[in-house]
Amino acid sequence: MKQLIVSAATEANPLVPNVWEMLVVIISFAVLMGIVIKLVVPMFEKTFAERAEAIEGGIAKAEQAQAEASAALEEYKQQLTDARTEANRIREEARAEGAQILADLKEKAAAESARITAQAHAQIESERQAAVVSLRSEVGTLATTLASRIVGESLSDDARAARVVDRFLADLENQNAGAAK
Repeated sequence: MKQLIVSAATEANPLVPNVWEMLVVIISFAVLMGIVIKLVVPMFEKTFAERAEAIEGGIAKAEQAQAEASAALEEYKQQLTDARTEANRIREEARAEGAQILADLKEKAAAESARITAQAHAQIESERQAAVVSLRSEVGTLATTLASRIVGESLSDDARAARVVDRFLADLENQNAGAAK
């Protein structure tokens, strides 16, 4: 057993690291760190910078697009307002023109109506005069015939017959005027 203890004492302690191994690990780690710092980190920084630029450029483009969209929206709103104003103006002009046309048509209709009415009154008056003349002649003939029969003598004298007819008609008109009151 002594021999086992001595052989165990000469063997390395697993809890204590070997100096050469530690030295190799530290040197390897330093070389690897140097490689990472010299090669990998700049690539990461370059990629990071490109992404940051792309994001900032995208943001700038987005802001510019937003500004353009806002300007286009304002222009559209202005055009819409102008179009509405123009439509209202055209509508008002159409109303005014329609009112003028309507007034002209009413005026023409009134003038035509007055002309037709005047023409009708003139025609009625001429027909009334013709009827009066015709009735006078007929009534005169009937009156002279009747007077001839009543008086028993002939009223062939035109002047006498005209006086009798005129007197008869005047009496007839007086009776009609008295009855109308």
